[in-house]
Amino acid sequence: MKHVIIGNGPAGVVAAESLRKSDPGATITLIGDEPEPPYSRMALPYLMMGDIDEAGTYLRKDAGHFARLMIDLRHDRVEGVDAPARSIRLASGASLGYDRLLIAAGAHPIKPDIPGIDLPGVHACWTMEDARRIIARAVPGSRVLQIGAGFIGCIIMEALQSRGVALTVVEMGDRMVPRMMTPAAGAMIRKWCEKQGVRVHVATRVTAIGKASGGRAALSARLDSGEELEAETLIVAAGIRPNVDFLRGSGVACETGVVVDAAMETNIPGIYAAGDVAAAIDFSTGVRGVNAIQPSAVEQARVAALNMAGRRVESRGALTLNVLDTVGLVSTSFGQWWGEPGGQGVELIDEPAFRYLSLQFRGDVLIGATSIGLTEGVGVLRGLIEGRVRLGPWKDRLLQRPLEFAEAYLARAQAAA
Repeated sequence: MKHVIIGNGPAGVVAAESLRKSDPGATITLIGDEPEPPYSRMALPYLMMGDIDEAGTYLRKDAGHFARLMIDLRHDRVEGVDAPARSIRLASGASLGYDRLLIAAGAHPIKPDIPGIDLPGVHACWTMEDARRIIARAVPGSRVLQIGAGFIGCIIMEALQSRGVALTVVEMGDRMVPRMMTPAAGAMIRKWCEKQGVRVHVATRVTAIGKASGGRAALSARLDSGEELEAETLIVAAGIRPNVDFLRGSGVACETGVVVDAAMETNIPGIYAAGDVAAAIDFSTGVRGVNAIQPSAVEQARVAALNMAGRRVESRGALTLNVLDTVGLVSTSFGQWWGEPGGQGVELIDEPAFRYLSLQFRGDVLIGATSIGLTEGVGVLRGLIEGRVRLGPWKDRLLQRPLEFAEAYLARAQAAA
């Protein structure tokens, strides 16, 4: 059996290793288009902070790891898939046949349609090369302007703040982390960032980027409010999109990403997808979409690999699971954190202490939760949601005293045992 995996991020690496365990005699080829060994993008901020070196970002620290597992790790870019012929076309000019194909091609950063977005000094923060350029430019005392305060943007902020730069963030949403946090929680994170010296603009867009006048090699960004901001470095963290362009003409169905079923198989038998490129069923809503977080990517890769090896395994769906450290303030969101029409919810806000908790219910089942500043026991919230635990009378108790979620979990788990 010949297995080919497109993409050597966390999903691709876990799939390759799972395939080797499940199919010891198979031929496994893992293809990545960056020159570095497989690495974690989520580790790049720690590289920018100086906490680790480049080798510390590598997903597997042993240089002989893939060779020892007889996984053929290739540096190339896939330009097309010929599904009827069961082959892929590579940028090097070669073609490669397969019996089973996994698309784990990940995503790329969105480049907003802003005049001047391609000027020198404007960078994404997505690849190892991006991180190197930012490290070279974001020196202590320099001015950095960041477009975007979503999940990725807030992770980058932590690294930039540690480098001693003067940081300003512009977010087009009405609050920070709008796709992860409730309005009250997003507002609390903004207050925290401003307390740490970060300038934050929300409900604001950058409309143009140009070269600043004067002697300093700086950029000037015009906001839709009319304000002009200057910075030596401008970082774009405006979100990501799945890498699906190379699938044009392949017959592989794509919506927001590559459409997959519960086995992570596409509409074409023998072709699977996992990770940031895959549009899978959401655990909470039942709606298909991309859940671009590493825990989902790894679980999808495991399910896909087992099915590629001939075992029938199905995913329960991708659970929204976000854990974020924003300049030292830890926040989380799980499941259907925004609640649902007709459902009940409770919100606990302690602004002076920067503590927050939101619980959302469907009947007597917890379907979503958001927290800030609660680092102990929040895994219990995930357990309640993922286990679809019937809370019974504990639901009404939590509506009055939401911080007793751990006691509720223990009581209901013991009742079910």
